[in-house]
Parts: sequence; structure tokens; C-alpha cells
Amino acid sequence: MTTTIKDKRFFLTQTPPPGYIAGIGRGAVGFTTRSDIGSARNTEPDVPGFGFQRGGGDGLKREDDDDDEEYGGKTNFDEFEGDRGDRFGDSSAYDAEDREADDIWDSIDKKMDSRRKSRREAKEKEEKLKSEQDRPKIREQLSGLRQELGTISEEEWSTLPDAGALVKRNAKKRDIYMPAPDSLIERAKIENETFSVLPNSGFETPGTMTTDLTQVGSARKTVLDLKLTQISDSVSGKTCVDPKGYLTDLKSKRIATDTEVGDIKKARLLFKSVVSTNPKHAPGWIAAAKLEVLAGKMGDARKIISHACKECPESEEIWIENANLQTPENAKAVLSQAVKIIPHSVKIWLYAANLEKQLKMKKKVLRRALEFIPSSVKLWKEAIELEEPDDARILLDRAVECVPDNVELWLALANLETYKRAREVLNKARQAIPSSAEIWIAAAQLEESSGKSENVYKVIKKAIKSLSSNIMVMDREKWIAEAEKSEKNNYIVTCQAIILETIGMGIDDDERKRIWSIDAEECIARGSIKTASAIYSHTLSVFPHKKSIWFKVAQLEKTHGTKESLDQTLQKAIKSCPHFETLWLMYAKEKWVSGDVIEARKILTKAFESNPGSEDIWLAAVKIESEMNEIKVARGLLQRARETAPTERVWMKSALLEREFGGDTKTELSLLDQGLQKFPKSFKLWIMKMQLLERTKTPIQTQRDVYKQALVNCPTSTPIWIESSRIEKRANNANRARSQLELAKIKNPKDEDIYLELSRLEDSLGNRKEAQNTLSVGLQQIPESGKLWAESIHLEPRHSQKTKCLDALKKCNSDPHVFNQVSKIFWYDGKISKAKEWFERVVTYFPKFGDGWAWYYTFTLKTSSNAAEEAKQIFNKCVEAEPNLGQDWINVSKAIGNSKLKTDSILKQVSINISQYLASNNKS
Repeated sequence: MTTTIKDKRFFLTQTPPPGYIAGIGRGAVGFTTRSDIGSARNTEPDVPGFGFQRGGGDGLKREDDDDDEEYGGKTNFDEFEGDRGDRFGDSSAYDAEDREADDIWDSIDKKMDSRRKSRREAKEKEEKLKSEQDRPKIREQLSGLRQELGTISEEEWSTLPDAGALVKRNAKKRDIYMPAPDSLIERAKIENETFSVLPNSGFETPGTMTTDLTQVGSARKTVLDLKLTQISDSVSGKTCVDPKGYLTDLKSKRIATDTEVGDIKKARLLFKSVVSTNPKHAPGWIAAAKLEVLAGKMGDARKIISHACKECPESEEIWIENANLQTPENAKAVLSQAVKIIPHSVKIWLYAANLEKQLKMKKKVLRRALEFIPSSVKLWKEAIELEEPDDARILLDRAVECVPDNVELWLALANLETYKRAREVLNKARQAIPSSAEIWIAAAQLEESSGKSENVYKVIKKAIKSLSSNIMVMDREKWIAEAEKSEKNNYIVTCQAIILETIGMGIDDDERKRIWSIDAEECIARGSIKTASAIYSHTLSVFPHKKSIWFKVAQLEKTHGTKESLDQTLQKAIKSCPHFETLWLMYAKEKWVSGDVIEARKILTKAFESNPGSEDIWLAAVKIESEMNEIKVARGLLQRARETAPTERVWMKSALLEREFGGDTKTELSLLDQGLQKFPKSFKLWIMKMQLLERTKTPIQTQRDVYKQALVNCPTSTPIWIESSRIEKRANNANRARSQLELAKIKNPKDEDIYLELSRLEDSLGNRKEAQNTLSVGLQQIPESGKLWAESIHLEPRHSQKTKCLDALKKCNSDPHVFNQVSKIFWYDGKISKAKEWFERVVTYFPKFGDGWAWYYTFTLKTSSNAAEEAKQIFNKCVEAEPNLGQDWINVSKAIGNSKLKTDSILKQVSINISQYLASNNKS
């Protein structure tokens, strides 16, 4: 019976149903076969493992493979790859004819491709361009905007919003709702429910049905009141606990959180492990006790520390901690037990003494302690401080016997003794402590306090010798410090003796003057004036003819000394340095200021003898005579000065004398002409001549000839250029004035005064914008000019003045003109406290700046609630500072007829001028 075997792969020959896609059940949407992409196998026969050979195989054939031959054999079929055989493959070799055919076809393809190539490429390019225009890329759309980003400033860039922030802001928030279970709602309802009456639970005592919680609360309040009443002391009327503040104290108590409780438990276990493993470790016991105190368990803390005292009886820290945790009475008992075990513990005895409230008991405890520890300096000091002087002397006698090597005890005993007895004490102290410098210094101070100043130097000299022999040589810095300490204790002679004997230690002879000067200046900076004076005195004894040292000593006496000491110093100075003009002038000025004009004249007469050709001495004599209205004498002195010391300044002062007091313009002009013949480069003489011609109303052309001649001799003199411009402006020749300043700017491109004058000229002519431009150009040339910055702030509009102030302070933060202008801006804005602060800075940092003093004085008069007193203080400080700078100040002090004005008069006049300016400009 023959059985027909059905092919297992019969479906491969069947037509698939409509819409069938192989593998759609596992997510496939289609597939590609080899017939679509061509064979991927290499058909070259030389490559092993590739290609299909029809006659391949081993030549063996099994009987059960007959049904597979139709499809190429069973061995060539793979479940995943399909049939391995290439049914379209050709076993014949690739010969020359095949290659020739391929070349022919390739040439045909190239020929066809070359036809209409240019037209095709043009069309493709056009389509591509059209596509880019219709649908441009984002990069191309933003290319123009990217170029414009270069013009954006940093401030505009910082204000751009963050794209991420916009996204977050506009993002929709999704609310997630999770319904709570009914059981949770019910339990919360039960927990938050309150009852005034407890419900029946089924276990109540017979006869009791409900409990009223309101009555329970009232009863608790009553019980608390009764307890507070019991605590009160009805006998003395005092209460141990404040009933009103009791609940407040309870509220203030801190309740530990669960986390803190857990930490305390862990720490407790840790400390328990520490003390169990090492019971003799005192810090562990103390830490464990403090932990219990922190936890609020004082009883446990006391038990722990008591057990610690048994384990570590030799530890004074544990006994003291035990006393800290006890009540005062119990603490005394604890310390009593401690001193029995550790009788030599100073800390325990001192703690026990501090526990006693009565002075008598404290003394008793300390004296008992000294029986056990007689060598303790702390115990002796505590005991001596509690005693009266007589008893303290007795204790100190005993103390120095027990502790002979303590300097403080010896010195304290010497201070309590009489002079004779104190000398004996200090002699014993020197024998006991031969290396102590303090004892020698105390001996010197003892001699000074008893009025025996001559012995002070002997004691200090012996001290230096003795300490050197004991190999205890202190360096000079420490000796200077001891001298300053003696000065502070008002032992001046001791201070001087120490300096005299020790100032030259370890210094080379060539370095003495320099180092001693530095030492004196440092002492002055620390406020040790007498020490500095002693150093200078010793320096002058070594260098008696050093002018710089004498000048420093005179300045020191003038600042910190008396008139008598200054007079003595200057007398010695002019004898030692008779050819030093400054000392003569200082001496004469001091006499003149004090009102002794006759003595000032005598001093200058002696100065003439020592310095016959000194310009300063001649002019000082002229000033004194002119101040005393002795014009003829002053004129005679100047005539002699022009013969013996014919300097530029002498000729100028001669002309000034005639201008101020003579009134003879011809004589003044003659003196100026003679002076210019000798000193044609003197710009001051030229300016005085120009001003004289203007005062005498000389024709303008003559004045121009003079200033042209002046500019020929002094082409770079800024004052001459400015004065010539002002002459033209006062003659109503604004263009000539501007031209002069423009020429001056070319000659002096870095001169701030020229730019300032040109700016003010333009502003006076109503050209505010041009004035600001001039200042801008000037600030480009001289960015650190305080005058230009101050004027720029002044011309700036009100709303932008503060910004200009900040710019000015950045460029020049140490200029008086800028500081003064900033102060005025704060005043104009009504910020009185700020303005006062800045005015104070001006007069503090720049005491010679007169404009600052005048503005501050005027500001105080107009704004202060206590104007009279504060203005008087400013007035006195200004007179003491003697300022001489500032345009407003110079305009008054250098004006004709004001040569005799003192600082106080100039200050008042400048203040009046400022008030008039404020009134005219509506500033005040």
C-alpha cells in the first residue's frame, strides 16, 4: 500500500490571501526579499565559503532526501535565511566578452547621462533655491538677528528673559487627585472629636454613669492653686516660686523632639560603654553626667557623678563637677570630702572659698588651704586681696618666705611698706631673684617717689650691670616698653633713666641717629610723649648740631609741651644751630604770636647777625613791622634786603608793600620794572604789573603789549595766560579771551587750570554745553584732575549729578575739590547728615584746604539745630589748622587790603561770600 507523503512546505506555492503581511502578528508591517535588493552573495568562485555550485556537495545522497530535491535540497534551506541556493546564479566564469559587454553598457549610460546635463543641473539648482525660499532653515531665518546681537549692551542682555523660565511659566500644571479612603476620613473624624462628657464604655464602676471633663479641668486648676499657695512663705512674706510667672516658666521650657530623644539614648549608651570599659577615665564620667543634665534628669546625673567620685577619687574635675550639680549646702559637703582625699588641689580650695558667702568664712577656707599648699601663688593672692593693709602686710611677709621666687608678691609687699622698709624688701627680692628687671625698676621708682631723683640713675645703671652679669640681658625694645610703662605710672625720671642707659644697646654708630628718630616717632604714635622726649634728648647729647633733630624736638614741644619748655628748647636750638633759619623764624614767631613783639625783634636782630643774607629772616622782619603799622621801618628793611639779599621774592614783597600800604602806583611800577630787569622769568612780577596797569586804567593796547612781553619771557606760565584772558574778558573782548586760553591749551595740554578757566569762561558767556565739552576734553587729557571733576559735577544737570559724583570718586578718591563738591550736592538735596559726614571728611583729610572749612562753617550755621556751639568748634579748629588753599579762600586772602587779615577774619569773609552765592542761586 503506497502512502502519499505531503510536502511540508506546500504553502510556499500558494497565493496569499488579500491584505496578508507576513509577520504582522509580531509587529511587522512588511519585509523585503532578496529578489528586491538582489543577491548579497559573492559569485566569484575563488572566494571560499561563498557562491552556489550546482554540482557541489560530497557526492553522497540519502534516500530520504528525494522529496527535497525539488527545492534545492534540505541541507540548503534555513529557517531564518531561506534557501541558500542561488537559482539565478551562473556557474560559468566571468570572461572577456562579459567585461566587454559591461563596458559597452557603461559607455551608453555615460552618453545618456551627458545629454541635457547642464539643463538638468540648472533645473535642479532652481528647484533647490525655490525650496529654500519656500521652506528656509531656522538658521537662515535668524542670521540677520544674530548679527544685530552685536549691538546689544550688557545691561540689555542681562534683562532678556530666560527661555526655560517661560516654558516653565506657561507649562500647564497637572493636578493629581487621589481620593482618600473612607477609613482614613473616619479615623480622622474620631481623633478630632471632643467630648465634654466621657461616653459609657461598658466597664464603668457601678453607680458611675458619666465623667464631666469640665469639672475635671476645674479641679486640676484648684489643686494647682493650692500647691502654689503652699510653696509661698507665709512667715517672711516672700515666695520661693512666683505663682503668676509659674505657667510662663513652664511654657518657656523646651520639650525635646523624638529625634533628640533618640540621640540622647545613643549618647547614653556610648558614654555607658566608655565608663564601663575605662572606669578611671574622668572626662567620660563628666560627659555622661552632663548628658543627663541636658536630658533633664538631675537625679541620674548626681548618681553618675557620685559613682565617678568613687571610681576617680584623685580627679579634681570630677569633684568640682559633683559640686556644681549639688545644692550649695550639699556642694560644701562634697568639697569637704574632696579636700580630705585631695588636700593639695588649688582648684578645689578656690571653689570651696567661692561657695562661701561670708567674708570671714572665705578667709578661713583660704587660710586652711594655705596650710596644705603654702607654695600656691593663687591662694596667697586670693587671701591677701581679702585682708586689710595691715593684715595683708603680715600675709605677704609669710608669702614671700613660702614663695621667694615670685616677683609680684615681693613688689606688693614693698608697696605696703615704708620707704626704709621697702628698700630692705627690694634688696631681699634682688637676692632671691637676681635676674628680675622688674625689681630693679621698682627700686628706681621707689627712689623717685621719695624725691631722690639722683639715685634713680644710679639704680638703673646698677641694674644694667647686674643683669648683664647674670646673663639676663633684655633687648632695647623691652627696655623702651618698660620706660613707657613707667611714664604711664607717672615715673618720668625712671623713664628718662631707662632710656639714657639702654637706648644705645646693640646699635652701630652709623645707625644711631636714624634708629633713634624712628624710636621717638613710634613712641609719639603710641602716646608716650615723655619717652620720645627722652630719646630726643639723648640723641641731641650725641648729635648736638643736627638741625633736623632740633626741629623735631621743637615741633614736639610746640604740640605737646608748654610755652616755657618750647622757649627753652628754641633757645638751646638757636645756640646749637645758629645758621638754621627755620629755628630763628619759629622762635620769633612764637614770641610775636604771644604778643611779645620787642622780643621777636631782638630775636630777628640776632638772626641777622648769624644769617646776614637770609631772605626769610629779612621778610619775617618786614612782616612784623608791617603788622605793627611801622611802614617806614618795613620799607627801610626791604631796601636793605634788596641790597644784601636781592632775590625775586624780596622785590615782589617790596612791590606788595607799596600796593598795600604806600598807595604810590609810580613807586610800585618802578619797583616792578626794576625787579623784571633782574628777574625777567618771574611770572609773579609780570602778573603784578599786569594787575597794576589794569587798576590804573591803562589803555588796553598797553596792557596787551605787557602780557605779550610776559608770554615771550614765560611762554608756559599758566597764571600769565589766565590773567591775560581775564583782562580781555573784563574789557568785554570774549573772543580774545577765548583765543588766549586756546593758545594756552596748546602750550600746556596737561594743565587743569587752563581747561577749568576756559570752561568757566564759556559758562559765563551762556555756553553751558560748550563748557561741558571743554571739561570732557580736559578729563580725557587729565582723568585724575579733581578740579575738573568738581566743576563737571557743578555744571551737570540736577538729575545726573549723583552719577557724575560716583564717576569722580572712582577716578580721584582723595581730592579735596571732589569731596567738597560731593558734600555740597548732598546739602542741596536735603541730606543733611550725609553732607555733614562728607564735610567732616574734607576738613579732616585736608586741613589746609580753606574752601572746605568755609563751606563746612556756612553749612553748620544754616542747618544745625545747635549752630552756635558747633560753628564755634569748627571756627576754632580752622584757626588752629591755618588753611591757605582753595580758590574762594585765596580770593579773599590775596585781595588788596587784606594782607593783615588773620585766619578767623578770612573764614568769616569767605563764609559771607558763600552765603551771598547761595542766596543768588536759590541753593539754601
